[in-house]
Amino acid sequence: MENVNPNAQTIENSLKEILKYIGEDPEREGLKDTPKRMMKMWLETMRGYDPKQKPKVTTFQNGIDGIIYDELIVDNGNYYSNCEHHFVPFFGQYWFAYIPHPQGKILGLSKVARVVDYYCAKLQIQERLCSDIIHALEKELDCEYPPLGIGIIMKGEHLCKTMRGVKKQGAMTTSYLKGLLKTDHQARAEFLSLIK
Repeated sequence: MENVNPNAQTIENSLKEILKYIGEDPEREGLKDTPKRMMKMWLETMRGYDPKQKPKVTTFQNGIDGIIYDELIVDNGNYYSNCEHHFVPFFGQYWFAYIPHPQGKILGLSKVARVVDYYCAKLQIQERLCSDIIHALEKELDCEYPPLGIGIIMKGEHLCKTMRGVKKQGAMTTSYLKGLLKTDHQARAEFLSLIK
């Protein structure tokens, strides 16, 4: 993606000043193109601010293929985001789950990862990230018959804790659960048992 920002030169100059601020020489061979590379990298890793890049979520009517499914569906994967407090990465694993309504919709499951990636691609905190993802996916399923339960658990290592400040390893775990995944002990226990 090419940078068409009219302020590109100002941004590049500011990045050179930041390099000077930390004690570097922005004109040395290895750093000459670093400001341009940083700008290009931010367009990619911060694409979550661009509504045109929001993924299209495919859904299917439950039962359209002859099978009505109202049991727990779980998807998991890795995620990468950037902390809004220090602008350094945090990353880890997520586990998404939902219980479709028998008369509702089924998600195209590969789209879950795309939605996770889109909301990760902005400055975030892990708690908001959980909420953003669930609200986006719930909206796609929230027709006349919303899912019986929906939720996500995210576990992440935050480099703002690992590489600076306290310098301690460890993961933060957050969850955002709704419907039966929050209120029904059996549904919640099943989800938790599947992610262990």
